[in-house]
Amino acid sequence: MAGAAHCSLQAKRLLLDPKFEGYKLSLEPLACYQLGLDAAVAEVKLRDDQYTLDHMRAFGMYNYLHLDSWYQDNVYYVDQFGRVMNLSVTLDTALQKPREVFRLPTDLTAYDNRLCASIHFSSSTWVTLSDGTGRLYLIKSGKRGNSASEKWEIVFNEELGSPFIIAHSVSFVKSDMHSVAVLLLRVEKDELDTKGSGFHITLEWVTIADISKEGDHRYEIFKRRVLQGKSVPHYAAIEPSGDGLMIVSYKPFKFMQDEEDKLEENDDAKATNEKKDPLYYWQQTEDDVTITVHIPQGVTKDDIKVRFSPDNICVTLKDQPPLMEGKLYSSVDHESCTWIIKENKSLEISLIKKNEGPRWPELIVGDTRGEFIIDSSQCSEITESLMHLTSEVMNPNPEKENPPCNAQELEECDAFLEDSASLCRFGGDTLEVTHVINLGSNQYLFSVVVDPREMPCFCLRHDVDALLWQPHPNQPENMWEHIATFNALGYVQASKQDKKFMACAPDYSYAALCECLRRVFIYRQPTPLSTVLYNRKEGRQVGQVAKQLVATLEANDPILGFQATSERLFVLTTKTLFLIKVNSGN
Repeated sequence: MAGAAHCSLQAKRLLLDPKFEGYKLSLEPLACYQLGLDAAVAEVKLRDDQYTLDHMRAFGMYNYLHLDSWYQDNVYYVDQFGRVMNLSVTLDTALQKPREVFRLPTDLTAYDNRLCASIHFSSSTWVTLSDGTGRLYLIKSGKRGNSASEKWEIVFNEELGSPFIIAHSVSFVKSDMHSVAVLLLRVEKDELDTKGSGFHITLEWVTIADISKEGDHRYEIFKRRVLQGKSVPHYAAIEPSGDGLMIVSYKPFKFMQDEEDKLEENDDAKATNEKKDPLYYWQQTEDDVTITVHIPQGVTKDDIKVRFSPDNICVTLKDQPPLMEGKLYSSVDHESCTWIIKENKSLEISLIKKNEGPRWPELIVGDTRGEFIIDSSQCSEITESLMHLTSEVMNPNPEKENPPCNAQELEECDAFLEDSASLCRFGGDTLEVTHVINLGSNQYLFSVVVDPREMPCFCLRHDVDALLWQPHPNQPENMWEHIATFNALGYVQASKQDKKFMACAPDYSYAALCECLRRVFIYRQPTPLSTVLYNRKEGRQVGQVAKQLVATLEANDPILGFQATSERLFVLTTKTLFLIKVNSGN
């Protein structure tokens, strides 16, 4: 990650509302429709050996309802008979029963260690499907959402090792060759990890390509690459062009290399370690700077040339290129500067500071080949100067005008489960991190597909708000664009202790979250009022209001799936699919 560009997320101020007053609970009725399922959803519960937090995040909190973003209000799920069932909604009052579009060839009940089946829609006509046993299917579906033209046909299926779920997939054409890139997520036993959970996470990036030459369309695995990390990624997506990968995770991922690559890397590491011995050492006081340079045997005083100027220094040995050269951090009294050769065959240079007192953070501007040596007396001085900033007591002086931060004043929703996550972009050719963003306290909330031709957006908490970010891998100057804000949602969602899934409408008109059982909370964007409303405390007229709505489902089964479209919310339980009409169609 050393060569990666360290970036930051730039929020658009025009999309922020510092005067947002909160959500008003609305009692307006929400139309809710429910469809009984012919067969229960193929839920796979965690086994006794899947006991870690990573297992819970990856598989225990899996969203069994899959939204097809290429077609409006089109959702899929897999039932216990291995059937891929589809519901396509055009009119709420004329709902059809979910219909079967595909049946997995595998008898799922015969496998004890399988995971849940997973689906991802790579394009408007291509689907990737996993049965949870370790087998991957690439399917040509035709135009979906229309029973006349939708026909799922397997063009590739292969056993790819231990069971996995599909995290993401894309379809693209490069050099006249059609390819589908798939990201497979596994939680695997790690025998070498004796201090941690005993497991590691792998993301396998598989590219399947049409290698036919005569038009018979034969698909085979073109490339397989594996990333490994120690935490389940919050977000992992392949770029639409297949040229890179973006991951949001608490702990970093890195590509696992072949043995030949490892040997080359070890040789490079040894070479760099050999070069890492400091070229010079330097010390300083308030008045002067002392530099010590080791010189080779046989070098005499006549072979050494040291040139001083008020702002620069240059040291050369014999006729070689300069050993040290560059601009000094601060000015010196060049006429008082001296140098001598010590008995231990080292060159000692004394620089007299022009401005006494300030400490230099570096000797030569931009030169990292030297090492600063600090003595014990200077350590003591620095410690004493910082003593007033620290204390072993929470608030040693209550009468102080500006007391230190009191952690007891923080609310529960201000605490985060994890210290800090990072967003990394990996290049597909180099397999190295090209861009990295330290997300700090910007807690990851959820992801959503706004435009299926683009990468999925991710939503982060920024202070109390929730900001939606759209990745643009082909725009280096604007790689992550702030496209929408859900006011105070970051604060509101933190108070929902039983929340399971979060989502938002692709047109940003509302955000929603559901609990493990029954309740769904909907948060609309502020809208202008049709009547006059006054704020009594401030005595001013309120121009717009944001509404919160609550829907309670008539179900005792836990919620297994949750998806949002611009008009509707889809909620899946073991035996029922609910539709909540949130917005009226135009």
